[in-house]
Amino acid sequence: MAELVVKIPEDIGIELGKIPKEDWQLLFSRFLRRELEEIREVESIVSKSKLTEEQAKELADEVSLAIAKRLLKIEK
Repeated sequence: MAELVVKIPEDIGIELGKIPKEDWQLLFSRFLRRELEEIREVESIVSKSKLTEEQAKELADEVSLAIAKRLLKIEK
């Protein structure tokens, strides 16, 4: 089994300190599996895309701008 050393923010360390050390491996294994699955799903979607990288960036910028405008409208 591989070993991984991770630096975590202090606030997360405080929360992690509330969990028995014996459960840390299970916690991190589950977290990493979920995150890796999400990355695989995104890669699968992206691999099927016909957009160029530039088109994808432009679309992402448009979506971000639309969301920002909507949030600013809500806050007023």
